[in-house]
Amino acid sequence: MSDAFKITIHMVSSLDGIIAKKDNSVSWFDTQDVYEKGVVLTKEQIETFVKSIDCYVMGSRTYEHALELSKSYGWAYGNVPTIVLSSRNLPAERPNIEFYSGELEHLINERLRPGFKNVWVVGGAELAQDFINLKLADEIRMSVLPIILGEGKPFFHDIKAEQALHLKSSTAYKNGMVELVYEINKSQT
Repeated sequence: MSDAFKITIHMVSSLDGIIAKKDNSVSWFDTQDVYEKGVVLTKEQIETFVKSIDCYVMGSRTYEHALELSKSYGWAYGNVPTIVLSSRNLPAERPNIEFYSGELEHLINERLRPGFKNVWVVGGAELAQDFINLKLADEIRMSVLPIILGEGKPFFHDIKAEQALHLKSSTAYKNGMVELVYEINKSQT
């Protein structure tokens, strides 16, 4: 990994760009598809990759949903510092949770850039759109699952302007998921 500061927007979506069903269920994440030519990651590869992420940023609804899911699946973000953007008074269920209410530029320049190198914005759609619209993100990492949901919460709904991207990588996995990594070209609009 480069030593440069980087903000990655990560989202899991259906093929039709839906990131959440109306009832917020995640059962559609479990795919029964098998792609014979797909990649299978080892536990060590996954652990090494996850260790490269040194901060997560999420919106308050994503945080509340993650807390609810953690009752069944465990806390997905481990002990990595996690900043929740909210003006509401929410419970800090873990010692690595921090809350922020204010301008995104201030958060990045005063809190994130001095302390972290690899920051992941992990939800929700509105927060990801704010990072894109304000040209604050460096890349988008989209994991597309082999399902069409038809309705629900779209990932890209309120992008204000055309945004040029550069495909950095694509990987097809054994379970039919395709991961697309795009670098955001901030010089073009």
